[in-house]
Amino acid sequence: MTPANASTDPSKGSAKISLHQSADPRRVLADRVEQLYSQLPLGIVATFVISVVAAYELREGRYVEIVLFWAGLVLLLTVARAGLYWSYRRNAGKVDSAQWLRWLAISALANGATWGFAGAVFFPSHADEQQVFLAFLLAGMVAGGVPMYAVSWPVYALYAAGIVFPFTYVLATFGNKLFAEIALLVPAFYAINVGIAYRLNEVFDSGYRLRHAYGKLTEDYTALNQRLEQQLVELEGARRQVEASGRKLALFAERSPIAVFEFDADGNVLSVNPAAENLFGFTASEMVARPGTAFMFPGEMESQVASRGQSFIAERKPVFGLRYNNIRRDGSEVICEWNLTPLVNPDNQVVSVIIQGRDITQQLEAERIKQEFTSTLSHELRTPLTSIIGSLQLINSGVMGDIEKDTLELTTIAERNGQRLLDLINDILDVEKIESGKLTLNPEVLELGELVAESLTLNRGYAERFKVKLAAVAAPEHVKVNADRKRVHQIMTNLLSNAVKFSPEGSVVEVTMEYVDGSTLRVSVHDKGPGIPEDFRNRIFGRFAQADMSHTRQKGGTGLGLAICKRLVELMGGRIGFSDRDGGGTTFWFELPKHD
Repeated sequence: MTPANASTDPSKGSAKISLHQSADPRRVLADRVEQLYSQLPLGIVATFVISVVAAYELREGRYVEIVLFWAGLVLLLTVARAGLYWSYRRNAGKVDSAQWLRWLAISALANGATWGFAGAVFFPSHADEQQVFLAFLLAGMVAGGVPMYAVSWPVYALYAAGIVFPFTYVLATFGNKLFAEIALLVPAFYAINVGIAYRLNEVFDSGYRLRHAYGKLTEDYTALNQRLEQQLVELEGARRQVEASGRKLALFAERSPIAVFEFDADGNVLSVNPAAENLFGFTASEMVARPGTAFMFPGEMESQVASRGQSFIAERKPVFGLRYNNIRRDGSEVICEWNLTPLVNPDNQVVSVIIQGRDITQQLEAERIKQEFTSTLSHELRTPLTSIIGSLQLINSGVMGDIEKDTLELTTIAERNGQRLLDLINDILDVEKIESGKLTLNPEVLELGELVAESLTLNRGYAERFKVKLAAVAAPEHVKVNADRKRVHQIMTNLLSNAVKFSPEGSVVEVTMEYVDGSTLRVSVHDKGPGIPEDFRNRIFGRFAQADMSHTRQKGGTGLGLAICKRLVELMGGRIGFSDRDGGGTTFWFELPKHD
């Protein structure tokens, strides 16, 4: 960040701070649940200890079996609550906080109901001393639940209700006037405790909001302080930063294996690196302060490149991959690839331009030789191979006389493999033509339905070898496209052969035609094969692309078919793709513009 970027407007340098910003309700709920579960172990231990004491004191009553049953129930509930706590600690972030709160509320109600059961059953069946003990015990359980569950007062209300209401009913129906009067006071005691829990709940909420506001205030203050410090550091060290950047750029340019120039906005050379000196044969002193086009593009090209350079300065956007024929000092010509990057100041003015160039003459020559070699090799192979295949076809047809069965099998295999090799050569030639830009199309107005029907007829024999049927579904009639007949057949043959190879015996490969919109037609080939592996989908239209499956390898193929289809469709102004079919299989489709 430069000094010009540092804002001096206080309204931009500071953020509005409010202590009344609302906290995220989900975060509040999560913290509330965390507080409740953090106190759960203490509650579990306390409940278990008190239940043991209570069972010991009440063991001499008339219902010893019920006391033991109740003690077992408490033990079972204790284990369940411990399991709930353990589950929360392991899966707190995987389950919604509201669900954890509901489970805790259910466990609290069950805990309270267990103690309410003790009051309802044991109070009438025991002596006065034990009744007093039980009453104080239940009151203590109600009061003790306040700090345990006050973070969520509804949970506490459920817990206390499970204790109070059964005990109140017993007191009211005991037949004792004193107990009946006490029964009137117990709900009041319950209401007071719920009120206390409610107030503690509010204290928790207020405390949380205060912590949130304080934390936000601290964050804002820290951020503001950091921004101020950063701006001061940037303002004080701007010159050093510029100098350091200059040194870094100079070091990078000095050691870069590619030619690096720095031009000013007028096209004059400011600096060069050693690679630039080696590229053009001029020394740095001979190039600096001169127009770069004077020695990089002498002659007619100089004015054209200078004009384009001015357009680049006006647009102020990087440009990559420019290729020019450049002249070296000794008069030799090299082909270079250039990348131009403008350095713009805060006022959006071009200060200088960094130009990087590399000699790609040998690279282009190697590519040309490779293409020539591929083309020559393919043609030298195709001519004799065509002759061999023709001879094998004559032998296999029986024209040359009957041959033995074993010999026929061998010649049939030879013919089939020869045809595969010929297909590979043809595909390589097509790829080479496409990449070199030498592939020419012969577009004409054609009826797409007829092309599809012809393709089905041409490939029906191939499909019969795999015991698969080809079928065309009803399609729009008299639909015309401007396309190359031969190349459309080639696309259809590739898609149909793939669909046939990967469909099970006895299945039907369907071809459909439909309008995508008013101006585009889509032809789809639906197979019932195993589908496209997930890790293969993003490269299925690449060269030599084949899924790495034994089933795929057994079916053969060059891996070039879909790559060729993609380029052919694009050259005819369309696009190609695929999708999964409901119930299994894959649909490959291509689209072509409708001819009006």
